[in-house]
Amino acid sequence: MILVSACLAGIDCCFDGKGRLNKKIKKLVREKKAIALCPEILGGLRIRRLAAEILKGDGRDVLKGKTRVKDKRGRDVTENFILGAYAVLKIAKENKVKRAFLKSKSPSCGLNQIYDGTFKKRLKKGSGVLAALLKKEGIKVREI
Repeated sequence: MILVSACLAGIDCCFDGKGRLNKKIKKLVREKKAIALCPEILGGLRIRRLAAEILKGDGRDVLKGKTRVKDKRGRDVTENFILGAYAVLKIAKENKVKRAFLKSKSPSCGLNQIYDGTFKKRLKKGSGVLAALLKKEGIKVREI
């Protein structure tokens, strides 16, 4: 079984209320070869929410308590991101997931690059909270 970011399966769950459809990912979900999950929704955030970014460091630092995730108005949503990542991990373990295909640049799902915390659309190296947790747990992660 493969874990995928729900937005890539065409589910309208991104912060802006839209999906980020990838036809190959949607096909995997339709064929029941993949599970589509959104850590931010599982962490208690709403669909159509303010964009959020990791302030300093990346998802590994968030998991260690060294930095925070804040939305565009400065509201701390760190706990939502952590709760959501662990909820996804629990489901992944229950389904013996070995691989994940996650949405690039996301503060949850980004793998190699995420936005830099300034809300100016600048990227920095690093992983989102979920991507960091899955990697730490030995799940192979790719971003799309």
